[in-house]
Amino acid sequence: MMKKTVRTLSKVSMLALFVLAAALLLSSPASADTISLNLTNAVQTGTAGSTLSFFATVAAPGTNGGTVYLNGDNSNLDSPLTLNDDGFFLDFPLSLDAGDSFSGLLFTVTLPSNIASGLYTGFFEILGGSDGGSLDTLQSVNFQVNVAPVVSAVPEPESLMLLAAGLPGLAVLARSKRHLFAGRKA
Repeated sequence: MMKKTVRTLSKVSMLALFVLAAALLLSSPASADTISLNLTNAVQTGTAGSTLSFFATVAAPGTNGGTVYLNGDNSNLDSPLTLNDDGFFLDFPLSLDAGDSFSGLLFTVTLPSNIASGLYTGFFEILGGSDGGSLDTLQSVNFQVNVAPVVSAVPEPESLMLLAAGLPGLAVLARSKRHLFAGRKA
C-alpha cells in the first residue's frame, strides 16, 4: 500500500511541475517601462555669480506597456555649486504614456560669486516607475559646468597713450590758472 501512495504523490508532483513549466513558457517575460532623458546642452560655461539653465527632453518609448510616473529626482554636483530642481517639479508632467515626450527647463545651477574658475561636474536622475509611489531610477544624465575666469578690464594701448599725452596738458592748464588766480589776489 505504501508503494501506491508514493506513486500517487509522484504523479501529482509531475503534474504540478508540468503545469508550472507550461505557465513559464507561455507567459511573456516582464519588462520594466523606461524613459529617455537628454539634456539640450550638457556642458555649459558661466562666470562667478551667474545662473545656468539646463533644458531637457524626456520621452517614453512607444514600446512601453503602460504609463511611467515621474515621481522625483536625485542629483549631485561638485561643491560649491547649487542645483535648483524647481523646473522638474513645476514644469515636467507627472507621468508619460507610451510614445509621449516633453521638453522644458529641468534644473538650474547657481555659481557663487566667490567660486574658483575650473570644470565642475554633476548628475541628475529622474525617479519613478509604474505607479505614483515608485522611486526607481528611471534615467540619469551627467553634466558639466565650466566656470570661466573673471577678466578684469585692461585699457587699450591707445587709451593709455591719450591719457599720457593729456596729463601734461592738464598740469600746464592748472599751473596757468594758479598763476592767474594768484595775480588777482595781489
